[in-house]
Amino acid sequence: MPQFYFHLYNDMNVADHEGENLPDLAAAKAFATVQARALAGATVKEEGRIALHHRIDIEDERQAVLATVRFRDVIAVED
Repeated sequence: MPQFYFHLYNDMNVADHEGENLPDLAAAKAFATVQARALAGATVKEEGRIALHHRIDIEDERQAVLATVRFRDVIAVED
C-alpha cells in the first residue's frame, strides 16, 4: 500500500514525517479533506475565525506533491 504524507500549511507550517498507508490518491484526498475540516472546525471553535487559504499538500514517498486540498474547497460558507 502506498505511503502518503500530509503537509499542513496554515498559521504554522507542519510537515508530516510519519505519513499514512492508504490504497490510492483518492483515499489520500478523502483523508486530507476530513483533516482539513477538523482543523478548520477546531480553529472556529477556539479562535472564532476561519482562514480559507490554508491547505494540506499530499506528497508521495519521493516528496512529489500529488494533490493539494485547500480549506476553501472542502468547506461551504453560507450566509
